[in-house]
Amino acid sequence: MMRKPFATLLFITALSVSVLSCKDKAKEAETTEAEMPATAEATAESYKANVDASTIQWKGFKPTGEHYGTIDIESGTFDVTNGEVVGGSFIIDMNSIVVNDLPADDEKNTKLTGHLKSDDFFDVEKYPNAVFTITGAENGEGKTMLSGNLTLKDAKNNIIFPVSVSQNGDELILESETFTIDRSKWNVKYGSKSFFDDLGDKFINDDIELKVTVKATKA
Repeated sequence: MMRKPFATLLFITALSVSVLSCKDKAKEAETTEAEMPATAEATAESYKANVDASTIQWKGFKPTGEHYGTIDIESGTFDVTNGEVVGGSFIIDMNSIVVNDLPADDEKNTKLTGHLKSDDFFDVEKYPNAVFTITGAENGEGKTMLSGNLTLKDAKNNIIFPVSVSQNGDELILESETFTIDRSKWNVKYGSKSFFDDLGDKFINDDIELKVTVKATKA
């Protein structure tokens, strides 16, 4: 039996890893300059976020692994017309960052959580909240592409990402697909190759993976 040359096997393996990596990587939200917030008509119905049932899941990456956890939504409202979200905003409690991939009583968890809250990353003492304000929504191909201004630290950018919106009586559920944002665009600089060119393999990826779930009740 003829054996495949090692180089061929290596190429096939690398190609397989590349395909899987591309398949698994969440799409980055389109990011542009901040826009004017959406203005809902007087006939729009208002929904108030149920913060106990709403959350943001996050995941960060580095060459040697990844970390993931959650961030709480502090408050929020949606304006809805004919079952479609036409406006609103919600406030994110940056001090609520939790790391879930390490045991809660692990010293490494405490150290990482503290580092994320420090001025190296999100500087929650100075910027305790992030804010997402809806600027528009377009439907197509069975998806709603939601756009809004994300204010994080001292920067504000508009992002667009896919969501599904469903209603059950007086409850509305908005759930995003998993997407990423480039943290460097919000001046989160620690370990970023966008700001430092001498990091070698000690860098942390700029992409932060997010999945947003907000449950709201008619006000």
